[in-house]
Parts: sequence; structure tokens; C-alpha cells
Amino acid sequence: MSSAKQGIALRVRVAFMAVCVVVLAIFLRLINIQWIDGNRWGNLAEQNGFQYRDVKPMRGSIYAENDVLLATSVPLYRLSVDPFIIEEAIFKKDIDSLSVLLALHFQDKSAEEYKKKIVDARTAKKRYITLSPKYVTYQIRKEMMKWPIFREGQRKGGVLFERVNDRSYPFDVLGARTVGYVNDRDEGVVGLEYSFNQDLAGKMGRSLYQRISGGEWKPVNDGTQIKPVDGFDIYTTLDMNIQEIATTHLREALVEYEANFGCVIVMEVETGYIKALVNLGREEDGEYVEKYNYAIGDQGSTDPGSTFKLASMAAVLEDNKLLDLNDTLNIGNGTYNYYGRVMRDAGGTSGNISLLQAFQYSSSVGVSKLVMKQFGNRPQAYINYLYKFGLATPLNFQLAGEARPYIKNPLDPTWSAVTLPWMSVGYELKIAPIHTLTFFNAIANKGKLMQPILVKELKKANTVIKSFSPVIMNEKICSDTTLTKLYQMMEGVVQQGTARAIRDNKYRIAGKTGTSQKVKDGKYVKQYYTSFAGFFPAEAPKYSCIVVIDSPQGVKLSGGDVSAPVFKKIADMLYIRDLEMQKSILNLPDKSPFQVNIPEKNVVYAKDVEAVSKALSIPAFIQANAEWVFPVTKRYAIEWQEKNMLQNAVPSVIGMTLRDALFLLENKGFKVFFDGKGKVKSQSLMPGDKLPQEMKITLYLE
Repeated sequence: MSSAKQGIALRVRVAFMAVCVVVLAIFLRLINIQWIDGNRWGNLAEQNGFQYRDVKPMRGSIYAENDVLLATSVPLYRLSVDPFIIEEAIFKKDIDSLSVLLALHFQDKSAEEYKKKIVDARTAKKRYITLSPKYVTYQIRKEMMKWPIFREGQRKGGVLFERVNDRSYPFDVLGARTVGYVNDRDEGVVGLEYSFNQDLAGKMGRSLYQRISGGEWKPVNDGTQIKPVDGFDIYTTLDMNIQEIATTHLREALVEYEANFGCVIVMEVETGYIKALVNLGREEDGEYVEKYNYAIGDQGSTDPGSTFKLASMAAVLEDNKLLDLNDTLNIGNGTYNYYGRVMRDAGGTSGNISLLQAFQYSSSVGVSKLVMKQFGNRPQAYINYLYKFGLATPLNFQLAGEARPYIKNPLDPTWSAVTLPWMSVGYELKIAPIHTLTFFNAIANKGKLMQPILVKELKKANTVIKSFSPVIMNEKICSDTTLTKLYQMMEGVVQQGTARAIRDNKYRIAGKTGTSQKVKDGKYVKQYYTSFAGFFPAEAPKYSCIVVIDSPQGVKLSGGDVSAPVFKKIADMLYIRDLEMQKSILNLPDKSPFQVNIPEKNVVYAKDVEAVSKALSIPAFIQANAEWVFPVTKRYAIEWQEKNMLQNAVPSVIGMTLRDALFLLENKGFKVFFDGKGKVKSQSLMPGDKLPQEMKITLYLE
């Protein structure tokens, strides 16, 4: 019994070893076929007429707001047939009817020609022929499946519909450079199609094909197919109504001025969402088409001109908070010589002007003198403000091709003695319109710097794959005090400055004109880059916008004459169609009597306020330990906040009565001269400056 068991165990071991050897041999053979002789067998399979080929997925669609379709891949079908597989009885019975239907639908051959093509292929035992180069839609495919012969299906009727994807753009040229397009390989070339190509494209599938007579390939349904994975859909922030409005008015201006190119960006203030992005360039035939993204790309990145003065004024006011917009400076005859290079004003201003007037009338001499006075000995401090304002670094915009800002610093080999004054008025630097607008938008957004957003979501059907929420790049680019002054300056440009032609009584616009003279071969030429950037309604900003028109032709070629009217037309259309925007203005609280009767410019002696308030039994909210105060109006009360008077600097007495101004200045040792009556409107010495050797100052009263 024991020997029998041993015999059985031996046979089991032998059988097991034999199975292992067979399995190992099969495994080694598979490795040999797959890896060592794989290419040889693959080539042999191809020679024998079989090949695995890629199957394209359906490319994702691109949408604007409210699910408006901007780009989509329409599934079309190539109609082919295997004439040899059709049963004889069916073929003879229905070939004539089928040929007539093919001729009626495609209208490229007669019924007799279609019949001959199919009969000849059947006689030659061809297993695959394309009936027409024209594609058919899914709905037509469904109808064709009811036709004679085809209704028998692929196995008996030989019909084969091969899917091909055709990229369609419902809005055609509207926003074409932003949406982009694909090449013949279904790859994105520019715009969103390129920037989000990986998300839109999906993943390739694989399917077995058989080569048949004529060198054509026929798909074989052998169950080994790997289905393609369709791409994600993109949902953008674009509003096609705003896009159309901006395109229409920009095109009209470009045609009128025979300009080289132009662009418009409309941004939602609170979120940074791009609502319109228009780029139009002139073709040789005079037509304007979307051929380059001037709003963000290198070709649109240039000296911005006077719109950059807003950044310079923001830096000056933030660095010296004692400055008042009524403070004066002398610009002489509107020219100034900086180390042998003369700067000239184009606006005709001269003499003593206020800081507000320097900005309103775009005085390059005035702004550059302010910057040189504040930062001449420390230019890097000025550059640091530009970084803080978001003007010197990339925005990481979602479209590829964003131009990198070119902002020099004192260590740059091209920095010279005249760099700072010329940079302060928008020269010797390069930024794209998208960067300018992002900064202006931050002013409108109470100092909050938002990253521009063009794409909100990636979706698969109704499932959100990825979302792009508003991004705060800097919570506060400057103080509220500076923001208030910037607001006043920008509104002043439209109310009585270089853009007064677009002033409106229904709502207010705040902005800045820009006119940059172009340089060719190292010399200034009579060609200009004109722009207007701003936001509206200024009372409760909802949209910011920039309009750029390059190289306009004609007589009046300033930003106020060329670009600002386009801005106004766009703003008017958006205001008319937006009831919520209108309500936001109508619902603003009226100013209280306190705000009307006590201007916030007034600076008074704190003890006087306390005495008057006590005598009239009026509560006085005075900041503790303050000597000089100014009123800040609240909705139901007035707070008196401290006015900082630097001990070793020229104080600001703007808004004071002559008595208070004399008291303050004479206690500091000044000999005071004055002209006029009333309160101090301006003073001859700049507030915040070091005390002069000759302690003399002149006050101008009104």
C-alpha cells in the first residue's frame, strides 16, 4: 500500500513538472512573439491585411455664458459598402431603388453611374468601396438605414458608416482668435483650442482594420476594440452679446480711422471674468479680421503712454499720503529738460496747476516732476510699487501667448538718468492691454487685484471636472485714502479733462486716456498708439474696459478722440441692457446734509471743534489726542479724524481757514504770504517736502 502511494505521488510530481514545463514554454513563446519577433509578426499581419489603427475621440465643445455654443465637433459619417457580401436575391431586387436614392441625395452622380459603380465592385469581388466623398449627418444616417439593401444591416446589406468629426464654429469670425481653431489632425492651433487642447482632445481608441482590394482599410468588429474617451467641454466667461457689441463698435472706429489694429477687453470688476475679448487686424484688402491676440500677446505689448500715469500717481500718493489733489506744482510753459532730453506736454497747460489738473489734462511734465520729486533718489521704490500693482509680473492668463511685462529696474544696463521720468508717463517699458486693464480693474474693485479669468469650468456631460474660481492676486494694492484720490482723478478726466467728450448725465465713467507716440529706427514718428481704460458706472463699478486703436489716420489722433468714444458706445449699450446696473445707481443713498455742508477737505483745530460742538450740544466724535482734524462723513454722523502734521516737513493747510493756517505755519517758523479770500485752496510749497532754508510760503485762498 505504501509503495502504491509512492508511485501515485511520483506520477503526480512528474505530471506537475510536465505542466510547468509546458506553461513555461508557452510563456517564453509569448514573450518571443510579443517582444522579440513582435515587429516581424506585426509586419506580417499588415502584409496579410490586418492592422490596429487609432480611433479619434469626439473633441470637447466650447461654450460661452448661458451655454451658448462657440465650438463643437459635429459627428459626420462616411458612407461605404461591401457589395460582395449582399445576398444575390436582395441585390437584384433593390439595387435600382438604392441607386436612385443615392443619386437624389448626393447629386454628384446619376442613378445609372451609382449602379455601375456598385455592380462593377461586386463583380470584381471588392469588399469595400466609398460611395461618395460627401459626409452625412447622424439624422441622415438614420434615414439611410431604412433604404433598400442598407436596411439589412452591415452583415447582410454590407453598409458601413464610418464616423468622422467635423469642427464647427457657430459664430464664425466673432471671437475667432479667442476661441481658436484646429488643424487637419484635429489639434488646436491658437486660442482656447490650443491652450486647452489636452482637455478638449480626449484619448485615442484602438480598433482592428483589414486592408482590402484597392488599398483601402475596413474596420473589423472582432471585440478587441478600445473605445476612445471623448474630450471635456469648456465653459467660458464670455458674453456673446457683449462680444458682438464690442466687435461692432471697434470695427467701425478702425474703418473710420484706417487704423492698423485694435482690441477691446471687457472685464467684470468683482470677479475678473472676461466678458469680451476682441482683436481686429487690418488685411491687405482693408478688411479687419481676428488674426492675432493683440490684447495679450507680444505684438500688442508696447509703451502704454498716458494710461500708465495712473500707476505713477498711485505710487506718489501712496508714498506720500500728505499730498492733496489741490496741492500745486509749477510746470512752466509745459516743457522740461531732463538731462538734455526735453519732455513736452501736448495739452497746452502751463504755470501753476493742481495735482488733480495734472492728471485730468494728462500733463507729462507735471506727473514726471511729481515722480522725480518723490522717487528721484530711490527709483527702486517706484519700481516696487509697480510690482505691487501687478504691472510687472505675468498674470498667468489662461490663454497661451501672454506677453511678459518689460519693466526696467535701476540695475538694468539700459537704465539712464532719463528712464524714470519717461517711464512715469508710459515710455521705456512694455505691457500688454490685459495688464493695464487688470490694474484699472483693481482700482474699481476697492484695491483688490483680480486675476483675469476666461475659463470657468471643465465638464464631462453635467459633471464638473475642474472649476476656476476668481483668484485674488493682491488683497489691497493701496490704501483707501489713495483709492479715493484716484477715483476723483479718474472721474475728473471724463468730467472736465481729456475725455470730457464722453461725459454722460445718466451715469459716470472713470478712466484715463492714453496716446503713445511710436518709435521707428530709434526716432519718434507721427504715428500713435491710442487707448482709453476705465470702469463704469463709477458710482458702483460693474465693468472695467480698455480700448486700444493702433496707428489711426487723420487729424485728431489722441486717445480721447479715437479710443474713448468706442469705450463710451460699449458702456452705453451695456448700461441700457442691464437693469440691475441702473438700479445700483438709483438705489444709492442720497448725501446727507452733513456731507453737503461740511466738505471733507476742511482741516480744523480739534479744540475748536470740541468747543463748538459743546456750545451747540452736538455730539463730536473726535479721534483721541488729535490736534488737527478733518471730517469723515458717515451715514448718520461725522467722525473727526487726525490730520497728521509732520514735524520736520511742510504741512498741508489745504482746506483750512486763514486763521488756522497762520496759526500752524507761524508756529513752525514760516513767514506766510497769502492771496485772495476764504479758505486755503493751494500752497506754494509741496506738503511733505523737507523744510526749506528760507521759511517762506504763499497761500492761495478762495
